[in-house]
Amino acid sequence: MTFREWQELTPENAAREIHARVHSRLSPPQQRAAIALLRPERELAEDFAASKAATPAAPLAGVPYFVKDLFDVAGLPMFAGSTFLPEVRRLPEKNGAAVAALNAAGAVVAGKTHLHEFAYGITGQNPHYGDCEHPRFPGRTTGGSSSGSAAAVAAGIVPFALGTDTGGSIRVPAAFCGLYGFRLRPVDSWICDAFPLAPTFDTAGWFTANIGDMRTMLDVFAAPRTSEREPRGCYLELADLNADVAAACRAAAARLAPVAPDSTSEDLVHGFSGALEAYHTTVAFEAWQAHQAWADRYRDRYDPVVWQRLIRGRSLSTWEIDAATATRAAIRVLWTNFFAEYDFLVLPAAPVPALTPSEFSLENRNRILTLTAPASIGGLPVLTIPVPLPNGLSTGLQIIVNDPQSPVVSWALDRWSTM
Repeated sequence: MTFREWQELTPENAAREIHARVHSRLSPPQQRAAIALLRPERELAEDFAASKAATPAAPLAGVPYFVKDLFDVAGLPMFAGSTFLPEVRRLPEKNGAAVAALNAAGAVVAGKTHLHEFAYGITGQNPHYGDCEHPRFPGRTTGGSSSGSAAAVAAGIVPFALGTDTGGSIRVPAAFCGLYGFRLRPVDSWICDAFPLAPTFDTAGWFTANIGDMRTMLDVFAAPRTSEREPRGCYLELADLNADVAAACRAAAARLAPVAPDSTSEDLVHGFSGALEAYHTTVAFEAWQAHQAWADRYRDRYDPVVWQRLIRGRSLSTWEIDAATATRAAIRVLWTNFFAEYDFLVLPAAPVPALTPSEFSLENRNRILTLTAPASIGGLPVLTIPVPLPNGLSTGLQIIVNDPQSPVVSWALDRWSTM
């Protein structure tokens, strides 16, 4: 159902529909894996009615959404995919900035979604609540860390969901689940009061199931500019892509931009070569800063894999941190130079379709982050569009711009919808 179709429902029917869809479209184990909290039907109906009465002309009046459990919702505990965070963090008394903005536009919080613990992973695995699976391909992941939010939209439970993206946590689930995704910029108002993974890279964003709803979200919250000039961009392949993904991405990218000239390609490939290590080092260092006050006390309650990533930050040397800082600065200069000549860069969003548990390897994690880390380090907004694969699975394209209001965003959606 689109935004408009949800808005046409009565408050009681909208609340009933959300509950019905959760129970009919997700198995009980997947309800536990994806949904951290579903608000009672009566409360939802009251909020739908209040939204339509208070903001009848608001663009999202009566549109339901789920919130990744890194954002505060007044009166609801935040677990961030863990079992203990409310023990070290107060119950929020007010909505976070992102939720407040969405609610002011008329949207209605349906509940909160689970994630890869503390957002430190890309597979959607969670030993506490269960691994989040692709709603249409059981046994394959939604991708993480915004796993529950992606599942809620891909299953058609709600038309959009709020997520975060540090190293690809909107881009990768969007690609795996055939969704549209948009990530904003680090340190903006929407992310500043969310629970952090690595503030240098953390961004807020959202998923939608279709172009029309994505366009509405962008018009309301990013307000892309228009331009009479045809944007100039190029396509670049990084990392080792599966053959079917490479073929699909090349064909899809050709609808938006030509392949990067050799000189541009060489500059970018060489300049991005240190991005993966700089990303890992920065995230480990900043994540440890966020957790160090309680990490040792709760060590046994962390996902062991997340714990190992987290404690790397405790042992980093000054040299490693300085090297990562220098690499980040060099990559940002590279981006500045790129955008002096081009308006956008197109990259694959993932080198593989939705992974199975046997494919959750360090090699595949690094293959994915090789594609997503450059935009993260650049602090750049990214529109992700889904690209279907012949077997029914999907991948995606990243359309990387230098400003959330770039005319490229609207232009790309227009171009995509007419081809």
